[in-house]
Amino acid sequence: MKNIGVIFAGGVGSRMHSKDKPKQFLEIFNKPIIIHTLEHFEKNDDITDVVIASVKEWIPYLEGLIERYMIKKVRKIVPGGETGQLSIYNGLVAAKEVAGEDEAVVLIHDGVRPLINPDLLTQNIECVKKNGCCITSGIVKETIVVVDDNNKICEVPSRAHSRVAKAPQSFWLNDILEVQNKAIEEGITNAIDSCTLMKSFGRELYMIDGPYENIKITTPDDFFTMRAVLEAKENEQIYIS
Repeated sequence: MKNIGVIFAGGVGSRMHSKDKPKQFLEIFNKPIIIHTLEHFEKNDDITDVVIASVKEWIPYLEGLIERYMIKKVRKIVPGGETGQLSIYNGLVAAKEVAGEDEAVVLIHDGVRPLINPDLLTQNIECVKKNGCCITSGIVKETIVVVDDNNKICEVPSRAHSRVAKAPQSFWLNDILEVQNKAIEEGITNAIDSCTLMKSFGRELYMIDGPYENIKITTPDDFFTMRAVLEAKENEQIYIS
C-alpha cells in the first residue's frame, strides 16, 4: 500500500504581488515556501511517495531545489493545469502512475500551506483508512454568518458545528480520480477544492481538526504571518512542532 502526497503548486501568485517568481518559491528564513511544505512529507515515515503539479516553466527550477534540499520522496513533477482543480487532476494521474496496481491513499495539499506537521499527515492517513476520506479543518474562533446576494444575513450556524476546510484533503486514490473524471466529463473544471467536488457528487466526508496556524500563503499578510509563526516555533515560546 502507498500513501502519496499530491502537492499542487501550479499558481503564479498574483495576490502575493511577487515580482520575480511564483509565491511557492519565495523564501522565508532562507528556504523556499514549497520546501518548507515538502519537508513535512519527507520526514513522515508513513508517506511513501510525493508527486507535484508545478508551473510548467518553473519545473527545472523546482527540480534544482529538490536536489539541493535532498527531498528524496518526489517521484514525479508534472505541469499544472489551467485551474486548481485541473492541477490536482494532473497530480492524481501522476500518483496513479506511481501507485500502479497498489492500493493508495492520496493526501492533496497546497504547496503554499507549510504550517502543518508530520503528525497531521499520519492522522489523515488513519482517518482515510477508517472513514474513506479525511478533510483537515480549522476550528472557527469567530461567528460565521451566511448571507444572500443582498448581504442580508439568512443563517447564523452554530460555531461549535462550524469549521473551515483546509488541507491536506485525503482520499482513496481511486475514489477521488473517479469523481474527478466524472466532473471533467460534465464540464466541471474549476471546483474550489476537492472537498467541495466530492460533496457535490454525493460523497460522505469526514474531518479532523488541524493546527490553527495551518494557513495558505496567498497574500503578503500571510507571508508575514508565516514568518512570525516560524520565528515563534524557533524560539519555543508558543507553538510546538
